[in-house]
Amino acid sequence: MSTTEQVLKPIKFSRAVGKDFSSTLKKRVRDYFKDNNLSKYGNSAMYIKTAFMVSVYFVPYAFMVSGQITNPWIVLGLFAVMGFGMAGIGLSIMHDANHGSYAKNEKVSKFVGRIINVVGGFAPTWNIQHNVLHHTYTNIYGYDEDISPVTPVLRFSPDDKFVPVHKFQFIYAWFLYGLMTVLWMTTKDFKQLYRYKRMGLTKTENIKFGPLIRELVLTKLLYYAYVVALPIFILGSVGVAWWMVLIFIFVMHFIAGLTLGAIFQPAHCIPEAEFPTPDRDLTIENNWMIHQLETTSNFANGNKIFSWLVGGLNFQVEHHLFPNICHVHYRALSKIVKETAKEFDIKYNSHKTFGNALSAHTKMLKQLGKA
Repeated sequence: MSTTEQVLKPIKFSRAVGKDFSSTLKKRVRDYFKDNNLSKYGNSAMYIKTAFMVSVYFVPYAFMVSGQITNPWIVLGLFAVMGFGMAGIGLSIMHDANHGSYAKNEKVSKFVGRIINVVGGFAPTWNIQHNVLHHTYTNIYGYDEDISPVTPVLRFSPDDKFVPVHKFQFIYAWFLYGLMTVLWMTTKDFKQLYRYKRMGLTKTENIKFGPLIRELVLTKLLYYAYVVALPIFILGSVGVAWWMVLIFIFVMHFIAGLTLGAIFQPAHCIPEAEFPTPDRDLTIENNWMIHQLETTSNFANGNKIFSWLVGGLNFQVEHHLFPNICHVHYRALSKIVKETAKEFDIKYNSHKTFGNALSAHTKMLKQLGKA
């Protein structure tokens, strides 16, 4: 099914299959927060992380535009750090905020979620692709755009059309991941916004199309002004060539894109994940929560430092089951989810290390590289 030219018809999930599992798991999670007198939203640890990630991005930028840095290699290093800061903002701040789990006040979450606009993306299109399509229809080809890439040289689903070049995708896919945020800052958001309008999905943002396109244009103009024009002007005055600045900006985006791709892809595009196909009447036999467990995988759950850096998104199972709960709670919730899944004999996908997860994703790319 093409999602580019038609209104998307919703897929229905079974309400009978796995009903006991879902009700039991939801109750246990509710009890966890009630018994421990906790809010499901962000806490002081989340706000400290916010300050840290924002600083990793903007402090190097401040040094760079101060006009005091004249060594191109130091400038390159500052842009590289900004690349990691950009990824950190995406993984640890923007992601929770656009899911509405950053703060209890909806306006605060929405305001913080717009930080993606500051680093080259656009919150409304991200919300539609990620929250509406990916989270609702995880690993369903033609619906989940995370496994339905626009470019034909990548194949993330066995339901996608095979072309001979896919046999090499386990090699070149990593380079294309690095271009992810380069596309954000150039053409992707414009193409998505018009495509989602045709599909009837822009209505989910509760904003008319006119204000959306105006916000998008203004966002991009401001981004190019402070990320491209200002550094070129200031660094040019101290002897750093404009073309070098453009290369440094590309490096920043490549680092951010590769980091984001390496975190998100091993969560779903792996051999043990399911890729369900809906029936003719657009139904999935499984309960939605079981569907999430079968299409999602965790990794490196024992590594607390890694988990902190990637915004708890190595607990993808918990995130997909409870996207409206802040990631600072995922470690505790994972014990509840794992025990409940075991009790009801439902699989719980997890890789011990990040390296194992990357290896599994590479294996999947190789499998999908065959006809």
